Amino acid sequence: MFLSVFDIFKIGIGPSSSHTMGPMTAAVAFLDRVSNGDNDAFDPQEVSRIIASLHGSLAFTGKGHATDRAVMLGLLGFRPDAVDADLAEQRLADLHQSARLAVAKCGEVAFDPDKDLVFDYGPALPLHANGMKLTALDTAGEPLLSETYYSIGGGFIMTEAELIASEKGPDSDLHEEQEAVGYPYPFGSAAEMLQMGKASDLTIAEMKRANEESVIGADALTMRLDAIWKVMDNCIERGLTQEGILPGGLSVKRRARAIHQRLLDQSGSNSRQPHSVNDWLSVYAMAVNEENAAGGQVVTSPTNGAAGVVPAVIRYYRDHCIDCTREGIDTFLLTAAAIGGLIKHNASISGAECGCQAEVGSASAMAAAGLCAALGGSNEQVENAAEIALEHHLGMTCDPVRGLVQVPCIERNGMGAIKAVSAASLALHGDGAHFMPLDNCIETMRQTGQDMRDKYKETSLGGLAVNLPEC
Repeated sequence: MFLSVFDIFKIGIGPSSSHTMGPMTAAVAFLDRVSNGDNDAFDPQEVSRIIASLHGSLAFTGKGHATDRAVMLGLLGFRPDAVDADLAEQRLADLHQSARLAVAKCGEVAFDPDKDLVFDYGPALPLHANGMKLTALDTAGEPLLSETYYSIGGGFIMTEAELIASEKGPDSDLHEEQEAVGYPYPFGSAAEMLQMGKASDLTIAEMKRANEESVIGADALTMRLDAIWKVMDNCIERGLTQEGILPGGLSVKRRARAIHQRLLDQSGSNSRQPHSVNDWLSVYAMAVNEENAAGGQVVTSPTNGAAGVVPAVIRYYRDHCIDCTREGIDTFLLTAAAIGGLIKHNASISGAECGCQAEVGSASAMAAAGLCAALGGSNEQVENAAEIALEHHLGMTCDPVRGLVQVPCIERNGMGAIKAVSAASLALHGDGAHFMPLDNCIETMRQTGQDMRDKYKETSLGGLAVNLPEC
């Protein structure tokens, strides 16, 4: 299955790809179907009211992740990659006042945020921990259209029918449609990726580039990669200049600006310790994740909760590594996306499915692979770097305090970035030969996540989330 670099790296808003971006995207998709009468199944003018319910992890940590706000913004027509913050706040205030939505081809439709958006804390829906239902009703209260959406991580959504089809395997219509599309290098595992690289004498980034260019062309690819890095870099810069308390009620103070200033003050001085490069990696990552926690614009990498790792390591490559190039950043992004696509295809990038090993662990593997490639590593060394980074995140739970992507999530991104650089360095000191293949490590993560108790997977019912300091 082919996953584009722009599926893995999506521009959106914080604080969560699965709990904010996914539900917003689902609401927009549902609104489109309502406006079109679900392919003429009903007259859009018949729609009188819309109701929504959040289930499983979307309910348990929805308040902390602003899931309710995301659904409302989606129903107001806002998309994650194009949110005007000031306009969004005004439209939300108007909605709370009027309890009415202006829906294309339907006119005004009732939607009372206090009554029509329900947090269902009962059992999760059967197919995935992140489920939500949206229903359009007529004046008699009868459903005209009802759809169940699942937010499966990284901002990806599937309808109930799509998720069922994807789980049927090679005989499903969905699988056949994906396989029917011809890409030059359609690797579905790390082993296939290495085999294709050896047969073609191409790097992983070159194969990924060929796949992307077969769809959108070379110029568009270059332009969009530039846009992704620009948003990442701008996010770091914003995070390094902001201060104050993060929203959500935990009273977590932004630290990136103060740490960054201390690092600048120490630059070139005799008091600087050799391990200060780790501090630079951490502050870059923390800057991104503080912005994410504040609801700012970020790039899923591969998720919002892990959005700081890849940008931090790219910034480290650009500002601290010898002989870095602009082309090296593209190589980094393409290689990282290839690894992220393999992990998503064969396991998960969702904390609700597999814990934080699937988020920060995946991000660290992607960043390790990207840095190794940008520094001239062979395909075998790149695969080794990804495996080392992922291996040493196995078993990590997802336990955000009060459902906020703040504690321990912000610091975990810094640690993930440090592990990524260490993994890339270790791999570059070898010849690519190693004991544990990346494919086996990805499968281990999948099995570990499957066996992990639900309370340790983004519900805030276990782990650090319930071991709070005494007030």
